[in-house]
Amino acid sequence: MKKYGCIGKKLTHSFSKEIHGKLADYAYELIELTEEEIAPFFEKKEFAAINVTIPYKQTVIPYLDVVSEVASRIGAVNTIVNKDGKLYGYNTDYYGMKALLERVGIEVGGRKVLVLGTGGTSKTANVLAKDLGASEVLTVSRRKTDEFITYEEAVSEHSDANVIINTTPSGMYPDCGSKPIDISGFGKLEGVIDAVYNPLCTNLVLDAKERDIKSEGGLYMLVMQAVVAVERFLDTSVQKDVADRVFASVMASKENIVLTGMPGSGKSTVGRLLHIEGYEFIDTDAEIEKRCGCPISELIKTRGETYFRDLETQVISEVSCVGSRIISTGGGAILREENVRNLKRNGKLFFINADIQRLRATNDRPLSDTYDKLKKLYEERMPIYQKTADVIVPDMATAQAEADYIMTKREELIL
Repeated sequence: MKKYGCIGKKLTHSFSKEIHGKLADYAYELIELTEEEIAPFFEKKEFAAINVTIPYKQTVIPYLDVVSEVASRIGAVNTIVNKDGKLYGYNTDYYGMKALLERVGIEVGGRKVLVLGTGGTSKTANVLAKDLGASEVLTVSRRKTDEFITYEEAVSEHSDANVIINTTPSGMYPDCGSKPIDISGFGKLEGVIDAVYNPLCTNLVLDAKERDIKSEGGLYMLVMQAVVAVERFLDTSVQKDVADRVFASVMASKENIVLTGMPGSGKSTVGRLLHIEGYEFIDTDAEIEKRCGCPISELIKTRGETYFRDLETQVISEVSCVGSRIISTGGGAILREENVRNLKRNGKLFFINADIQRLRATNDRPLSDTYDKLKKLYEERMPIYQKTADVIVPDMATAQAEADYIMTKREELIL
């Protein structure tokens, strides 16, 4: 008997098992079901409690004996508890999304809200926004109906929206490069939240952050809805400080540490000193050399810098789309905005701000093989390093001191 777990169509990249493992002491399974397997699953009722995810949050309702008031108003269920053979349905996404809005500091009362998508989470966002006093809530769909506006209408007729909530899978791994809407024309936008949690920051969230708009991805929502689900599962209560610690722990196990800085600043050395359980160390320069089968110096001399930069962008795109990594980048990686955005989807950028006196011109770096070239690169790149960094690591006496500084700052950022 599968006592606790989550049902959905595709659960390969779900974080739910890990989150529930940190919140409660029970075995939690990820159960992938086809549409044809739903009815037999609920007829057998061989579970104590389950979560429900895409695309079954509405499909499961006819199998339930009791649906909570909130879930009934929403028309979607993501938590089911088996009480002596009777199935009780709840919507804990409602509380998770509310907690995320509060965490980011996004005010909904009196604001115009656009909800992107039409599935179960969209219904949750609609009800929550109305409960929080939104002046207007519009649902955006690819197809126009009496209930929904199109994305084109959202941009052309509702660019005065104050809050955008994305409930579509656009931008979700492995389709990390997409985004549901271009927010550049929304001049009154105050807040953006995205239910997508993998990657940690979608392009939509990154666009908002670049404009200093309050924004965040869906990991906190995922954890907080799981907290309420555990409370329903076990008829208990979970203190907020416990919930916040679990979120910090999950984030710390997923978010990449990205090291940027000048050639010879010690990025790889520092990276190897960051001992984090479950994390993989990747040196993008080493990965490039492995793929091309020659030193980067030879690659640049024979194929040119543009070829090298294109290959570097390809490598960064691939290695940054997965979490739990320490990534040491090449000195010029931050020169392309595409690289920076890819690295920030799942990570924080730590700039090793080594003093120029500490750097050395070497023959294996053709772009900085003389002191004059090195100095020129230093002066050109310094503003970009500083602008793109989430944390500037000061020049310190040892690599270990810099590694310790990074770990301290990382913890502060997560909390």
